Amino acid sequence: MANHAEKPKKFTGVHFKRWQQKMFFYLTTLNLAQFLEKTAPIPTAQDDAQSVSALDAWKHSEFLCRNYVLNGMADPLYNVYCGIKTAKELWESLDKKYKTEDAGTMKFVVARFLDFKMVDSKTMITQVQELQVMLHEIHVEGMTLSEMFQVAAIIEKLPPSWVEFNNYLKHKRKEMTIDELIFSLRIEEDNKTAQQSARVEPMAKANMVELGQSSKGGIRVRVK
Repeated sequence: MANHAEKPKKFTGVHFKRWQQKMFFYLTTLNLAQFLEKTAPIPTAQDDAQSVSALDAWKHSEFLCRNYVLNGMADPLYNVYCGIKTAKELWESLDKKYKTEDAGTMKFVVARFLDFKMVDSKTMITQVQELQVMLHEIHVEGMTLSEMFQVAAIIEKLPPSWVEFNNYLKHKRKEMTIDELIFSLRIEEDNKTAQQSARVEPMAKANMVELGQSSKGGIRVRVK
């Protein structure tokens, strides 16, 4: 029995490699993946009835494989590729076209990740989450990056105001995971917020005292 729960969503023209891998697995569960690589055996005049029957069975299975792939594509793409006669030719045609386009997509995603600069006007955690989305897209496009590289790249993108913490993280002997880095950034950001509030509060009190004294007797008191 076919396991249709493994059937991938229809290919719309993007994320080809992911769809290709899912479709290949689906065809494998149907015992049809071999027809993506093999061509039909050539009949000869000496073929007996058993050989002819085996060839007919091969053609039937190849027909199913081809149409599973076609039906795994959105209608506009189905219309483009339905004229291709064999599963092998169809698979190779898709691979040739969309792997090239996927390579361009991957370069765009990588460039976006490399150009990303963290700023003080947004929380570090929000920006790390944006970077994680980009890293996920890079993984989807087929480029695997180690967690160690991801941690190092995020640390390098911390804004100039975080230079001391940046250096602290770089000199840690123990390698950090992404989760550990996020935890450290959250604590440091909370500390920075608390320190900033502590500096602002005395200034606010001084302004209030100065305003109160001047309104009563014209004496301006500046508290430092």
